[in-house]
Amino acid sequence: MFELFIARRYLLSRSGKFLSATSIISISGVFVGVSAILIVLSVLNGFHKELRDRILGITPHIVITKYSYEPIRLSDSLINKIQAQVKNFAPFIYTKTIIRARDQSDGIVIRGIDPEKEKKVTDIARMIVAGEFNFQNQGIVLGLDLARALGVTVGDEVTIISPFATQATPFGMIPKSQKFIVRGIFDSGMYEHNATLVYFDLKELQQFLGMGEVVTGIEARIDNIYNAAKVAQELTLSLGFPYRAQDWIMMNRNLFTALRLEKIVTFIVLVLIVLVAAFNIIAMLITMVLRKTKEIGILKAMGTKPKSIVKIFIGVGLLIGVIGTALGGLFGFIASFLLNKYQFIHLPGDVYFIKNLPVEMQLSDFLLVVFASLLISLLATIYPAYKASKLVPVEAIRYE
Repeated sequence: MFELFIARRYLLSRSGKFLSATSIISISGVFVGVSAILIVLSVLNGFHKELRDRILGITPHIVITKYSYEPIRLSDSLINKIQAQVKNFAPFIYTKTIIRARDQSDGIVIRGIDPEKEKKVTDIARMIVAGEFNFQNQGIVLGLDLARALGVTVGDEVTIISPFATQATPFGMIPKSQKFIVRGIFDSGMYEHNATLVYFDLKELQQFLGMGEVVTGIEARIDNIYNAAKVAQELTLSLGFPYRAQDWIMMNRNLFTALRLEKIVTFIVLVLIVLVAAFNIIAMLITMVLRKTKEIGILKAMGTKPKSIVKIFIGVGLLIGVIGTALGGLFGFIASFLLNKYQFIHLPGDVYFIKNLPVEMQLSDFLLVVFASLLISLLATIYPAYKASKLVPVEAIRYE
């Protein structure tokens, strides 16, 4: 194709063997922009995946409660309706109270569970870093940061004080308290859970709180986490009022909305790098039009139509965009792959709760970045190509 041949020739140096310096600078701008966007987006995806996995490790896919958070009494009809929709489920009790050990005390969140059923719904049993997931003989399992704050370890005794349950004494009714033994310590990788959460045996907690056979709610697990919203809606319709089912995305809506917004803003900011590269392309093409004025005049004098002149300079800009985008995409893929495989960038675990930089590449990100880069490169060629097509042949070669 005639226009493409001329466009390719304009990118080369005078010797015709190598790219010209201006071409290399323009291609480098696109290359840096595309590779930076892809690497940063892959790192953000990795952080989001790491956070999601940690949330789902300790949070069920779906939670069923009553709108008023009134206690739920399990019945055969209720269980059958839930079993028809989900893979595994487990009842739980959720409440807040106070824990005391030696001279330390703290507010905690208590979660009463059926240990065997809980293993099928969350990954808490696999997060034990000391002791074991055992609730025998008034055993409890608590978070790593809470254990450090209280100064306790496996085998130590703690006292749980419940302001919601009372006991009679010679001095009147006082909040009920009971001693428990630390059987295990877990690390979920999230400070909020590690510093406040304590697991109890469901039946033992029911007895301690005087709740009888009722529970706070039912947690469930499904095969596909991304179908949780649909299944939760179906459960809400199936169970009817006053029951409602919430999926894991809804329960962490603010967090995931913030993460999504962060990714969008980051993408927009990094696209500015490609825009800077686009200005380099514009400047290069305008300079090229000025330098090639005689050649353009000769081409037009020989009968080359303005449309072909436009195609030539658009071709120059697109070749820069294609080469820069291809090299940037390849480098972004290789760099992200190496970061993910060899994990040679280490992070302070006590700050980020992860030791290595997480990376996850997504095809949609690569396609979006490539499309945006090529579109910006194309738009950058329009004005210079238009100016070149408007040159009058006689004026172009008069002073040459």
